[in-house]
This record gives sequence, structure tokens and C-alpha cells, in this order.
Amino acid sequence: MPTLLLLRHGRTTANSSGLLAGRTPGVRLDEHGAAQAAALPARLAGIPLAAAVHSPLERCAETLAPLRTARPGLPVHADERVIECDYGQWTNRTLKELAEEPLMATVRSQPSAVTFPGGESLRAVQARVVDAARDWDARIEAAHGADAVWLMCTHGDNIKAIVADALGVHLDLFQRIVPHPASITAIRYGQPPLLLRFGDTGDLTEFVPHTEEATRDTAEATEAPVGGGA
Repeated sequence: MPTLLLLRHGRTTANSSGLLAGRTPGVRLDEHGAAQAAALPARLAGIPLAAAVHSPLERCAETLAPLRTARPGLPVHADERVIECDYGQWTNRTLKELAEEPLMATVRSQPSAVTFPGGESLRAVQARVVDAARDWDARIEAAHGADAVWLMCTHGDNIKAIVADALGVHLDLFQRIVPHPASITAIRYGQPPLLLRFGDTGDLTEFVPHTEEATRDTAEATEAPVGGGA
């Protein structure tokens, strides 16, 4: 079976300012996110990618831009099925503010019961992104063979949903999964699917206590676990 490399887009101005961007157009990578994107070709050096698929939002296209420059012949496809969750009325609100919303308790403990006000349900998100991942995986295998490797650049909650499906765990457990910006997760859809690697960034600074990185990541993962954190 092919190997899927799930890439979360680089850190954005919304991530670094604590906003839930959702599908807001024009959200770009911040300075750190641009550096993460610039490092991607070297991180993937030597890996023969058959194709890259990405969310149509700017932050995903921008994350892949240096890779496309380094590999001009790489087939790249935008797919609406792997766009960010539609957070409806929660879009562009701060994570700190959203942490106080009554619905957040359900987001934390029972995501399968959540439909964002004026937006999408997390069950619908998982259905469409898993369908896209498995569909593209079958296409890649048919075109390039079982040893092919391909890349999908998408968003935090989407990656959490795909990983939960691959592990065979209920959507209600997906908040235990935290993929950081620019992290790479590897899945192979065999029988059963295998999680080969999760959340690889090559950066361990978040685990140094009492640093800005450690404080930010811990707070966002526990108080407002939507959007994947920063």
C-alpha cells in the first residue's frame, strides 16, 4: 500500500495570535511558518513523492510553495474535501474567548455530538476528509504502485480525524491527538491501517518547561482544542 504523509500547514498569523481562522480567506503564514515551509524541501529530500494534495486555503498552498519550486514536475492538486472545518459563528474568535463557550465542554468530551453554530459538524468533517484520504490513496496506488509515497497538506482538526480513523478509535477520542504546524504524520492503509509516524517536526523545544512554546501549546491544547493549536 502507498504511504500517505499528512502535513499540517505552517504556523499562521491566526495561530500565533490565538484566533480560530477557519475558512477565512487571506490567512497567511507568519514569519515562523514561512521558515517552516522553506525547510520542507530539505526535510523531504530523497523521498520520491508521487503527488501532493492540499486544501485550497492560502495557508496550505503557501506551505507547499517552496516544495513546488524545488520539484517543478511534482503533480499538485487542490481538493475541497480537505478544506478546514467550517466553524460558522466561531470563525475569527479568539481561542481564549471560545474556551468559555458552553459548547466547548462538548467539543472536549464528545466531539461527535458537535455542530458548530452556523457551521459544520465534526462528524461531517471526519467523513469528508477520510473519504478524500482513502480515495487519493487508491488513485495513487493505481497510478504509481504500492510503494508510492504521496503528500497531503491540510489542517489540524482534519489530521486528527484522519489519524483517529486510521487507529480505529472513536471520534470522541480525537482531542487526544495534537499535530503541530508543519508536522508530518505517516499512514499506510493496509489491513489494518498503520500509523507509522505522528507529528514529526524535528523540533522539541515545546518540551522545555517554562518557555513560551511550552506554555502556549499546553494552554491551547487543553482550553480550546479546536483548529489544532499553534
